[in-house]
Amino acid sequence: MPRWAGQWLWLCVCWAATGPLSSAANVPPSRELRRFDAPEATQGVAVDGRYFYAIGDSVIAKYDKQTGKLIKRWEASEELPLTHLNAGIVLGDKLYCAHSNFPQYPEASSVEIWDTRSLRHVGSHSLGIYEGSLTWVDWHDGAWWAVFAHYTEKVNDDPHARDARWTSLVRFDRQWRRTGGWTFPPQVIERFQPHSSSGGSWGNDGLLYVTGHDRGELYELELPQAGAVLRLVRTIPVPITGQAFAWDRCQPGVLYGIDRPKGQVIVVQIGSDLKVPQ
Repeated sequence: MPRWAGQWLWLCVCWAATGPLSSAANVPPSRELRRFDAPEATQGVAVDGRYFYAIGDSVIAKYDKQTGKLIKRWEASEELPLTHLNAGIVLGDKLYCAHSNFPQYPEASSVEIWDTRSLRHVGSHSLGIYEGSLTWVDWHDGAWWAVFAHYTEKVNDDPHARDARWTSLVRFDRQWRRTGGWTFPPQVIERFQPHSSSGGSWGNDGLLYVTGHDRGELYELELPQAGAVLRLVRTIPVPITGQAFAWDRCQPGVLYGIDRPKGQVIVVQIGSDLKVPQ
């Protein structure tokens, strides 16, 4: 069992308030609430009750989510030679980030762990050579969920390179043993291309929300009743530039995303019927 299991309520007593509250047939509006300058935010962002964490290839910066003040900053080193961090999630007092050796090949990946209080690197779980480049991880329904990406755009000289259709969602148990796997529907792959999925997280409605690399869109997906292809429920336009995002587990319907070209973190509300945070 993850070490954070007994600490989750301490972090955020409003765990149940996560993600969109319903899956109505009509696409809900989304609107930008705030922007913060965070030049480290080139890959994604994670968030907890008090802070957000801007994530770059080899850097993480902790900011106060009310004022945007920089609190701490971590950078890779010779001792910790992390080169391509991706999406992150906060569980208890730990920040978990997907990491890969992209664009090198064969693709090798790991999950890297930081203490959110000190922003000290405290752990690593290597997945080694697997099904692609790890871009995001999430914890949901007693299991780890991870996406391994492939890119239609040529990124290296790998003679065995595969396109975005090979991107897959994999479920692992607590010991990182594979228990299931799914592919993305063609209409979502088309929107991913020429890249792949860069972010994803489950909502408390039992639906999976996923982003691509470039488009300001959130893809709402569900597991199929049969077969191996995820089912697209709807596409939600959001004012971000793709990449990894994170639900604010303490503010219903609020997510944090990034504007990669501007080096900014964006706070977005999904759904007009949800309360705007003060």
